[in-house]
Amino acid sequence: MPELDPTFLALPLDRLSEVALDTMASIPGLNYGDLRVHRDLIQGIHVREGDLIALTDSEPSGFGVRLIVEGSFGFAASSELSEQGVSAAVKSAAQMARALRPLLPEQVALAPEPAHQQSWVGPCEQNPFAVPAAEKVALMIEATSAALSAGAKFSEFYCLQVQENRFFSSTEGSRIVQQRVRMYPTFEVGLLDEEGSGLVETMRSSARPVGRGFEYFRGHDFKSEAPRLVELLREKLLAPSVQAGPHDLVIDPSNLWLVIHESVAHGTELDRALGYEANFAGTTFATPDRVGTLQYGSSLMHVTGDRLEPFGLATVGFDDEGVAAQSWDIIRDGVLVGYQLNRQMANRFQLPRSNGCAFADGWAHVPLQRMPNVSLQPDPRQDTTLDDLLGQVEDGIYIVGDKSWSIDQQRYNFQFTGQRFYRIQKGRLAGQLRDVAYQSRTPDFWGRMSAIGGPSSWRLEGAMNCGKGQPEQVAPVSHGCPPALFRQVNVLNTRNEGRS
Repeated sequence: MPELDPTFLALPLDRLSEVALDTMASIPGLNYGDLRVHRDLIQGIHVREGDLIALTDSEPSGFGVRLIVEGSFGFAASSELSEQGVSAAVKSAAQMARALRPLLPEQVALAPEPAHQQSWVGPCEQNPFAVPAAEKVALMIEATSAALSAGAKFSEFYCLQVQENRFFSSTEGSRIVQQRVRMYPTFEVGLLDEEGSGLVETMRSSARPVGRGFEYFRGHDFKSEAPRLVELLREKLLAPSVQAGPHDLVIDPSNLWLVIHESVAHGTELDRALGYEANFAGTTFATPDRVGTLQYGSSLMHVTGDRLEPFGLATVGFDDEGVAAQSWDIIRDGVLVGYQLNRQMANRFQLPRSNGCAFADGWAHVPLQRMPNVSLQPDPRQDTTLDDLLGQVEDGIYIVGDKSWSIDQQRYNFQFTGQRFYRIQKGRLAGQLRDVAYQSRTPDFWGRMSAIGGPSSWRLEGAMNCGKGQPEQVAPVSHGCPPALFRQVNVLNTRNEGRS
C-alpha cells in the first residue's frame, strides 16, 4: 500500500480544521459545516513526432468551506492556507448563506452520515511523480518514432498525470485524509491516402485513463503497439464503405463504455432528474416517478454505481461530503431501480443515506453531485467470450474504440461512431469497414441487447474530462462493461450523410 505524501501531511491541516470548526461554532443558526483542503500535483507532457512540444507542472492548493446556516448553503474558498484565511472564509460563507436564504423555496437538509476518522490511499505501484521527466519523454518519443518508422504520416503523444490529496473535516466529527493517482496516456497516429481518396485517418492507442501509477504506462508497451496501429490504418483506408440500414452490432467495451456514460450514467443523476441541471446539462427521460417501472433495457441489463472498483477513476475512500464509498444497483433486470446522489439529493428523495456521489474538481469549487464508476455487469450465468458473441451473428458489424458522439438534452436520442469497424460474416470477422455511425433511442437500444460477455471479457474504460455544472467542473470517471450483442440497430453511412 502506498503511503500518504509527507509534503501534504506537513501542511497545518489539523490547525486549519480547528480554526474552521471554532469559527463555525460561533455562527448563529449554523446547521452544518465542513472544510476541504486540496493539494494536487499535475504534470502534462506533449510529444509530437520526435520533439518535446510542452512539459507543464502545476501544484494548485487551497481550501473550501461549506456551511448550512438556517437551512441555506454558503460557500467560500481561498488559496491562503492560514488561520486568518480560514476564519475569514468561514465568515464569508455564512454571509453568503444568509444572503441566499430569502431566495430558496425550501430549506437545505442533508441525509445523515456517521463520522469517519480515517485515511485512504488509492492503489499505485510507482508514483508517476517519482519518475524523472526525461525518462517519460524518452519513452513517448520512442513510441512516436516507431510509428513514423512504420509509415505513419504523423504521430502524437500526450500524457496527463495527477496526484490528488484531500483533507476533510466537518462539524459532525469527521476527519479524513485521502490520496489517489490517475494517468491518461494518449498516443495517436495518422495516415494519409495520398494515392487514392486523399482521406486522412487517425487512430488512438488502446490505452485508457486509469486510477493507477506509472506501472500502467510501462506495462502497455506503446512502442510495440505503434506499427500495429499503422497497419490497422492502412487497412481502414482501403476498406469498403458501410451499407446504411439496420445491422446486428457487437460492440467492444472500448466503444460501449461511452454509450453507458452518455445514455445511462448521465441519465441517472438524481439532480438532473429533479431539474437542477436543466439550464446547462439538460434533464433526463428517467424521471423519479418511473423508478421501479421504467424498462431501461433488456433483462440482461444490470448497471451498478460503484466508488470501490479497483483502479477506477471515480474510486475513493470517501466523497467530498465525508460519505464512505459504496456500490449499489442503478438498473437491475433492465429496470431503473436507483440513482446517483449526494446528501442533499438523498434527503430530498427521502432516502436514509447518500451513496457518496459528491465531488469538487478543486478547492475553489463547491462539491456537486458527480457520477461514480457506472458499469454494466457481465453475464453471471456463463463466461461468454467475444468469439461467442461474434458466433451468434450471421451478418453484422463489430465496433472498436470511441470517437465522436451526440445525444439530446434528455439522454434519449443518440448517435455514436468509433475508431474501427469490422464486417461480421457467418460468425467471423471479415475485414474492416469505413464510415460507420449508429443511432437509436436509449431504451430501444438497450432493449435490443440480446447477449453480453462474461466476467473474463469485462474491461474498465473511462474518461478524465466529464463536464458538469455552472461554473463547469471536470471529473474523472470509469465505466466497466463486457462486449455485448445488439440486434438490428440503425447504422448510418457518415460519408453519405455528410454529402446530403
